[in-house]
Amino acid sequence: MKKFRARYAPSPTGLLHIGNARTALFNYLFARHHGGDFIIRIEDTDVLRNVKDGEKSQLENLSWLGMTWDEGPDIGGKYAPYHQLKRLDLYKEYANILLEKGLAYKDYKEGSQEYAVRFKVPKDVTYTFDDVIRGRLSFDSKEVEDWIILKDNGIPTYNFAVVIDDHFMEITHVFRGEEHITNTPKQLMVYDAFGWEYPTFGHMTIIVNENKKKLSKRDTDTVQFISDYRKMGYLPEAVLNFLSLLGWSPQSETEILNKEELIKLFDEHRLSAAPSYFDKDKLAFINSRYMKQLTLDQLKDLTRPFLVEKGILIPSETWFENLLMILKDRLSFGAEIVKYYEAFFHDTFTISDEMQQEIKAFDFEPVLTQFLEEIKTVDFDQPTEIEVAIKNLVAKTGIKGKGIFMPLRIASTGEAHGPSLPVSLSLLGKTKVSERIEQTLRLLKGVTQ
Repeated sequence: MKKFRARYAPSPTGLLHIGNARTALFNYLFARHHGGDFIIRIEDTDVLRNVKDGEKSQLENLSWLGMTWDEGPDIGGKYAPYHQLKRLDLYKEYANILLEKGLAYKDYKEGSQEYAVRFKVPKDVTYTFDDVIRGRLSFDSKEVEDWIILKDNGIPTYNFAVVIDDHFMEITHVFRGEEHITNTPKQLMVYDAFGWEYPTFGHMTIIVNENKKKLSKRDTDTVQFISDYRKMGYLPEAVLNFLSLLGWSPQSETEILNKEELIKLFDEHRLSAAPSYFDKDKLAFINSRYMKQLTLDQLKDLTRPFLVEKGILIPSETWFENLLMILKDRLSFGAEIVKYYEAFFHDTFTISDEMQQEIKAFDFEPVLTQFLEEIKTVDFDQPTEIEVAIKNLVAKTGIKGKGIFMPLRIASTGEAHGPSLPVSLSLLGKTKVSERIEQTLRLLKGVTQ
């Protein structure tokens, strides 16, 4: 049995985005599942549209996602070179073979000796192939005009170069976006012209946004570049997991799957032809699940740069660890720590009408007034000392449970529920807690008069 070989062949005309990353991933998972090879080839013939660092973005972000390849522009391989611009002689050679066979012809510029080479489309031929995802597809040659395979500058067109490269690199399977379906007949013509075997094709579904419109680079409501997810503090394992679910359904009871599990479960016959919905909330949920698996040190490493970048002072590692203790269950990605920090420590403190009614259900005044006295000598860097102060408050007021905790929490955080109260108060600091409680007392006394 021939060894399976799949490839990802990006054009360096832009940074790695969601659609391309998904294409790379499905080819990668297919190759690894079947014990085959995964190849990266750079299709850089669109010289005018190539962008600086386009190739670098592709390779670095694929590597960040956890994908590895067996051959490519950075590591070489037996079928090198892996840049199309370095393979121009090969394309020219095979264009000349088609000219000699009468299967192509020269198309001269008017009044010039320069010419492009056009493929002579056969008449009354039906091209048929079995698509792994969509079943049997057929096209009539009469629907295609003679098309250029080699431009007058010696650079091949996509549909010609891709066939030459896939053949000589012994690619057996091609998984790509459905926009390439209409390119396939031209490519089959070239395979037939040389008597070469077709690879197996699979054309993947489009990805749509929340409005059910095809995801495009002009869609500013959706973060689309993998590098942006890196900058926001998403975890590569989570992004990889999410990408795998865009058009593929694993035969599994859970959708939270690591790379090894994805490779084991991958089945190309479970790829969907229905549009894939890019669900931002689902990505955030998956990422939050992976974040919960991080050690405290890993979580600190992930979130610290975002606090530092915002100029937020980290007084001590203990303070930082306490902060993460109360925020970790809320975080969907690393950068979000800034939002929650600012919400927690905001200078403008308000208590909603709902929370005012909530606190008024308790005998709040003696609790808050006495607590201000209790904390005068308390070291707020030690949550255990705050805990002792709360116990003393119970003893002195005779109030217990919710009667103590609800007024204190609402008066200091503005919320009725949250993580450990002593830890929350410690993070806020004595000055801020005292100011908020005094503000709450003034507000509620004014409301009750």
